[in-house]
Amino acid sequence: MTTRVLLPWSDLSVPDAISASYYDGSGTPPEVDDVEFYVLPYDSGPEPPKLISAMPSLRVVQTLSAGYDNLLPLIRPGVQLANGRGLHDLSVAEHTLALVLAAQRDLPRWFEQQRTGRWSRAHTRSLADARVLLVGHGSIGQAIERYLRAGEAEVVPVARTARPGVHGIEDLPELLPSAEIVILVVPDTPQTRGLLGAAELALLPDDALVVNVGRGTAVDTAALTSEVTRGRLRTALDVLDPEPLPAGHPLWTAPGAIITPHVAGGSASFYPRARRLVEDQLARFAEGRPLLNVVV
Repeated sequence: MTTRVLLPWSDLSVPDAISASYYDGSGTPPEVDDVEFYVLPYDSGPEPPKLISAMPSLRVVQTLSAGYDNLLPLIRPGVQLANGRGLHDLSVAEHTLALVLAAQRDLPRWFEQQRTGRWSRAHTRSLADARVLLVGHGSIGQAIERYLRAGEAEVVPVARTARPGVHGIEDLPELLPSAEIVILVVPDTPQTRGLLGAAELALLPDDALVVNVGRGTAVDTAALTSEVTRGRLRTALDVLDPEPLPAGHPLWTAPGAIITPHVAGGSASFYPRARRLVEDQLARFAEGRPLLNVVV
């Protein structure tokens, strides 16, 4: 019997037992009544997930994102949800390192000088020997840690649950006062929302750098804005709450802020890795083997 799947790309290697339709998140989707395996288009907005409820034959949803909290309310009993664990590790780690180095080495200052043709030298901060609090120690956090240690930073890993060599999240109040850099790479959950609020930010030393590449909800934006606009803290953000940041928001122009528009995971290395994962998952599904990265 032929299995119907809905895929975001038409250049995939698909097993003979599978009949594929294609939907990249734009335009009108095809008929989905008999779709059993749905690969969500990556980074295509809120419309593709809405199709899940219109698929009565659905057995598997494959998201290419590492985070899946937004999909949980849409997954009915009997449907497996698999995520993109591992696909974004190096992309996010590279972007995180770029944000940290841009902030520590004052790259925005030098870019501005280049635009105006000025030559004015100054010494900067460094990543080497900096004490970095890395909050979130899954596969992405571990990839970030490898880059930080290669830069000879002092890395203090923090995770939801303490384990040898990794602090638990409950240790944050005692760790924050000695952190020169805090990197957040946590999902959006009730436990992580507002993880760095006004009280936690106040524990950080002057001139500390707050980096967020996980979910914007982990940081109280108003409290962070207050600290950054008065010059006490610095920040480098790929995710925000709200997102996108409204026009005219003080963080857009704050001297101590660097903002990128939620692009950390979407580098060139992601797409070949995502295609290989989808092809492997389709082969597993067609052969009745267990799928990878099943989270529900």
